[in-house]
Formats: sequence, C-alpha cells, structure tokens
Amino acid sequence: QVTLVESGGGLVQAGGSLRLSCAASGRSTYAMGWFRQAPGKEREFVAAIIRINSRTYYADSVKGRFTISRDNTKNTLYLQMNSLKPEDTAVYYCGATDRAIITVLADYKYWGQGTQVTVSS
Repeated sequence: QVTLVESGGGLVQAGGSLRLSCAASGRSTYAMGWFRQAPGKEREFVAAIIRINSRTYYADSVKGRFTISRDNTKNTLYLQMNSLKPEDTAVYYCGATDRAIITVLADYKYWGQGTQVTVSS
C-alpha cells in the first residue's frame, strides 16, 4: 500500500515558479513521477525519478524548466517548475510504480489526488 498527497499548486504569472510536493507513505516503489492533465486532454507524463539510482526522465515540453527530486529523509517527491508557461496549466498528479517503463501512465499503480497549477499570461 502506498499513499500519495500532492501540495504546492496555485496561481502564478507566466515566467514564474512553483514547487510541487508529494508526501508519500507506505512501502517504497521502483519509481515515482509527475503527470499532468489539462481540461479536455489526456493525462501526460511530465517527469519521473528511479529510486535505486536517482535517474531522472523528463518530457520534452518541460526539459530545462522543471526539475524532479526527492528527499528520502522526508519521504517526499518534488517538482520544481521554473519559467512557467500558460500551457503548463493543468492538474498535476504524483504517481508511484513498480514497473520499469516509468513514462507510461498505465504502469502507475498509485496516485495522489492532484494539485491545480494555473499559469496566467
């Protein structure tokens, strides 16, 4: 059993920054990641990090602007979002997976409730 709770979303102007947090409880998993879903669109991969080696992966749309990290002491996953654009507006979800294909939404078994990020122009 894994429980995930996101926080840190809000309203920000284009070019601004936010840091999302995902507090995890329960057992450890192979990887954790961030996905986002805009109104009327499919949930899409944003970033992920593998537990054993801390290797990170990013969607092309956020590469160079977003940074995924974790604090194992606090059992918390983070997503630092810089240079935000209106197209980043979405509900952001934290997920956890025991499967190796960490960019695939269907492979994530555990999800948080989501946190809204709104970027105004």
